[in-house]
Amino acid sequence: MLFAATPDVTTPIHQFIDGFNVGDTKSGLAAYAAGDITIVDEFAPHRWEGAHAAQDWASDYDKHAQASGISDGIVKYRTPTRTEIEGDVAYVILPTTYLYKEHGAAMIEQGQMTFVLHNEQGGWKIRAWTWSGEKPHAAK
Repeated sequence: MLFAATPDVTTPIHQFIDGFNVGDTKSGLAAYAAGDITIVDEFAPHRWEGAHAAQDWASDYDKHAQASGISDGIVKYRTPTRTEIEGDVAYVILPTTYLYKEHGAAMIEQGQMTFVLHNEQGGWKIRAWTWSGEKPHAAK
């Protein structure tokens, strides 16, 4: 069954990233589908799965940032380079730039996020995502 409440498949992606950028965890978490989620990211333990994966990732990101001296993290994104929609599932690749400070030094990492979404009551929701990026380096 298809639902049309949120016709733009990128709406929950923007909601998640924009929530992250302003520290609005509640808004960011609302972009996820109910049930099992999978997240793959560059910091340990690198993979989060299950019904609380998004919350666990957010908690682990905060712990990693504190332990590593990371602050002011934001993700800038551009127009998707690929969007595939087949029925009630979608696959979206989004070019990204992760900007942050590490012990006060400005850092940058070019990358991309790949999302899997599910169209359910209430619109498209994130079912999985992965971050792939170059080695972070000092911003110029």
